[in-house]
Amino acid sequence: MEIETSWHDWKKTLGQAVNTAEFVGMSDQTINKIAYRLGNFFANNFDPANREQRLLKELWEAGGEDEKRSLAKMIAKLAERDVKH
Repeated sequence: MEIETSWHDWKKTLGQAVNTAEFVGMSDQTINKIAYRLGNFFANNFDPANREQRLLKELWEAGGEDEKRSLAKMIAKLAERDVKH
């Protein structure tokens, strides 16, 4: 399955989700756990729609568990930063 969306729209949607999670009181640790689970879900179930998503999928597939957790955390931070600016 492929998700049709631009890179910027994807980051905006993810950033809004992170902001909402923080607003309702979720800790950074909980947000990072959810980001990791979503990373696994997307990597296993969706074809990347653009080159940026393709790169993320390849990095995810190449990484070990700790690297995947770090990547998920960085993606959440990137998306959140873009929404705040």
